Amino acid sequence: MTDIQSQLDWISRLVAFDTTSSRSNLALIEDVETYLHGLGVETFRVENEDGTKSNLYAIVGPRTEGGVVLSGHTDVVPVEGQDWKTDPWTVEEQEGKLYGRGVSDMKSFSAIGLSLVPEMLAAGLKRPLIFALSYDEEIGCLGAPSMIAEIAGKVPAPSAVIVGEPTMMRVIDGHKGIASFRVTVKGFTTHSSQTDRGVSAVEAAAKMISKIADMRAARAREADPESPFDPPYSTMTVNVVHGGTQLNIMAGEAVFDWDLRVVPGDSREDIIGEFTDFARGVEAEMRSKAGGCSVTIEQMTNAPSLSPHQDNPAADLAKAITGHNSTDVVAYAAEAGQFQEAGFSTVICGPGSIDQAHQPNEFIAVDQIRECTEFLRKLIARLAA
Repeated sequence: MTDIQSQLDWISRLVAFDTTSSRSNLALIEDVETYLHGLGVETFRVENEDGTKSNLYAIVGPRTEGGVVLSGHTDVVPVEGQDWKTDPWTVEEQEGKLYGRGVSDMKSFSAIGLSLVPEMLAAGLKRPLIFALSYDEEIGCLGAPSMIAEIAGKVPAPSAVIVGEPTMMRVIDGHKGIASFRVTVKGFTTHSSQTDRGVSAVEAAAKMISKIADMRAARAREADPESPFDPPYSTMTVNVVHGGTQLNIMAGEAVFDWDLRVVPGDSREDIIGEFTDFARGVEAEMRSKAGGCSVTIEQMTNAPSLSPHQDNPAADLAKAITGHNSTDVVAYAAEAGQFQEAGFSTVICGPGSIDQAHQPNEFIAVDQIRECTEFLRKLIARLAA
């Protein structure tokens, strides 16, 4: 594997940093900064409010318009509770596969790009390559917007953004949007024998949870059979519920989190409005029995969809390099929609399979490393021409 040894070394280097979203990513950012500074590349941090995490972007080549952004998130999901056969923070190669947390989702794309910086500098780029490394993608695409805004305001306009999420190097020009909510229900506690006086927060929450299931079922019935998405409709699910204290006490509080994934063209506002109207009806019913009851809805995340467009220079570029004649869409959400919302032509194309994302014993095929390396070398040649 000597032909891609530098790429493998960089993958191991990035995976060795435990950048689980609950932890800081600054050690990784500092390592990348030191490397780029040593090559004479200027870097820019865009930190979170308390300075414990940071985005990083860097311009390799001239500060001119028409460059290409290489976007990747630095955070990974937890390994706790998963049955790993290897050390998740040490890359191991077995039978043509690399194992480690983040090898597929999605440190390999950024690692390959970083390994090629010396080649970028030697190529005499006429248009730049712009690294954009973000934090907190895995918990709702929270970190990237501040960096995207700074790139839009301070960097000569790029012609394309390539988000290196794992697609097996297929060209993806559409993904669903995502929003998530926490609903806190306050009831009125009494002994369970006094149901006429109490208001169960758990029962009220159950009504709203049932409503969410009904909303999903209605959209499934109305789904466009020609939609490229799987499933071909907006989905909403409740996956976390807490409530009550004891069997014989009317529950004073219940909390549930729900997840909304919206197909491009569907209205997030309409879906959220339908649920909110129903929740207000439940709240009014509760308050008719006890005035202190309430339903509070907190939006935790909100990332837009990536909408397929016929006029998409980023997709055209990726197709030309890969040799693919068509594009696909995916059901998961990514930072690509945020770049598109900011006015950038954006596509997703990266090594590895999304089937490995978040899984124990996450792996990426070595052949995917080679394919992505060749893809980026062709991109370098185009920007140097």
